[in-house]
Amino acid sequence: MPLSDSNAPTSGLPDDLDVPVEVWNADGSGDVLVLCEHASNHIPARYDGLGLSHADSESHAAWDPGARAVALGLAQALDAPMVASRVSRLVYDCNRPPEAPSAMSAKSELIDVPGNRDLDDAARAERTDAVYRPFCAAVSELIEKRTLEGRPPVLITVHSFTPVYYGKPRAVEIGILHDTDTRLADLMLEAAPALPNRLVERNSPYGPEDGVTHSLVLHGVNNGLANVMIEIRNDLVRDSAEEAQMTEELLVLLRPALAHLAAAASATEGADNA
Repeated sequence: MPLSDSNAPTSGLPDDLDVPVEVWNADGSGDVLVLCEHASNHIPARYDGLGLSHADSESHAAWDPGARAVALGLAQALDAPMVASRVSRLVYDCNRPPEAPSAMSAKSELIDVPGNRDLDDAARAERTDAVYRPFCAAVSELIEKRTLEGRPPVLITVHSFTPVYYGKPRAVEIGILHDTDTRLADLMLEAAPALPNRLVERNSPYGPEDGVTHSLVLHGVNNGLANVMIEIRNDLVRDSAEEAQMTEELLVLLRPALAHLAAAASATEGADNA
């Protein structure tokens, strides 16, 4: 599937799913690739709303509020490409492999998803082909293109999380998540004192044991790319002003970390050429 460089909104999409993935700024000059797997709550008509109420389809269960705006802000600031799913994660969660039950969950926290109950193999395969594979193909195409150009990207994925989960409040405000490759996360956490009014934590409110690092492993670790997953508490990104503020705060963590990685890569290249 060819890349489509688009600023189009993530709602009102054709029901035939011709454009399940958004690619913004594919030719950006920055050495970063930004992903947003849960950017949209759009449920194509073929899935009949998954049997959800309007309130549930607008809730955090269906998408990550604020995540796309922050991902786009980071991509703009870093002149980086952004790849975002245009389809609700309740149709298919692009941060899960096809074999994972949570790729098409029948229940999300306290919300039942009737349209995901008892899906047979054919139904799961249809969603995998319609939503997940085009997303992965877009990411892989950008990584391959940039790697061949001699500028393998740093991978950054952006998510948001609910401030209350199963009735329990969450204090963490920004989570810096990683799997086996901790390079970028370590550097960002070293910079965290520059945000003294934010509670920034490692692998919180989720970690690899929760199955949330699929994209990091598939697209980052497996390609030898430095990578990080950023989780933002969604009551901190309720409107455009808060989204812009959060973007700037994350850049306080990212810019020195990215500069350190670039310097280390340059030093290694210089040593190899000596």
